[in-house]
Amino acid sequence: MTAGAQRMTRATLKLPPREAPAPRARPLTSRARRAQHGRNASVAPSAVAPRAVAPAAAVATAAAHSGNPRLSKRMSELGLCSRREADEWIENGWVSVDGVVTTALGTRVPPDARIEVDPAARRHQGTQVTILLNKPIGYVSGQAEDGYQPASVLLRPENRWAEDRAPLTFKPSHLRGLAPAGRLDIDSTGLIVFTQDGRVARRLIGHDSEVEKEYLVRVEGTLSPEGMQRLQHGLELDGVKLKPARVSWQNEHQLRFVLREGRKRQIRRMCELVGLGVTGLKRVRTGSVVLGKLPTGKWRYLRADEKF
Repeated sequence: MTAGAQRMTRATLKLPPREAPAPRARPLTSRARRAQHGRNASVAPSAVAPRAVAPAAAVATAAAHSGNPRLSKRMSELGLCSRREADEWIENGWVSVDGVVTTALGTRVPPDARIEVDPAARRHQGTQVTILLNKPIGYVSGQAEDGYQPASVLLRPENRWAEDRAPLTFKPSHLRGLAPAGRLDIDSTGLIVFTQDGRVARRLIGHDSEVEKEYLVRVEGTLSPEGMQRLQHGLELDGVKLKPARVSWQNEHQLRFVLREGRKRQIRRMCELVGLGVTGLKRVRTGSVVLGKLPTGKWRYLRADEKF
């Protein structure tokens, strides 16, 4: 190889350029580390779907209130009024809890809460009426059913008993919110109570009511001494043992029942269990209030001197 060729070869043989050293990574700031962690978490696979978490305040409130009764129920338990009345009083701003007026329905309160009622509610309660009706056969106690009318349709001014001694003048408002405090079968007759007063309703039909109700029951069939004993304290209905009853003969065809509970068609079912058929049933007393001479289909007001 000539010298010129050697020079040319040396001129074309160039070493590859040395790579510049990679710049040293700068340490991430705390903000950048948090952002990167968030991006990684957003794409990380997960076998369990994430749960929605309620705000801490809402969780604490729910936990605190979960076992507490509603305000209306608590007022009923304290005997202040019925739940229906309580809802009305709450909406009207007549109820305060621990010194704060409460108007929200469904509010829950601890059992030791201090509940106060505005005098306006008491005045309103004092204007409420209770009506006694001698229900005829063929009317149902509550809402219309199976084509039969409710007994409340009889509560018209023209059906008021002429001998009613209560010093009250009938007003249409007396029928507003009036509800039966107990049932009386369609094929039974006698005393049925309608009231606007939640205290009366609770006393007569509350779960802890002990008010006596007396009935005259016309029967057919033969009742043995053992059957009479079973009627008095040895029967159960629907798997529930009945409270003791006072049962005695009124005459050879009629029994007298005094009960402290009111199961559906209770007396008729009790009689069936001891081999008797009921041909007539009439309620003649509720608590201390008697049907008396009130004619069938007529009504009168409960007087101020009468208590159940």
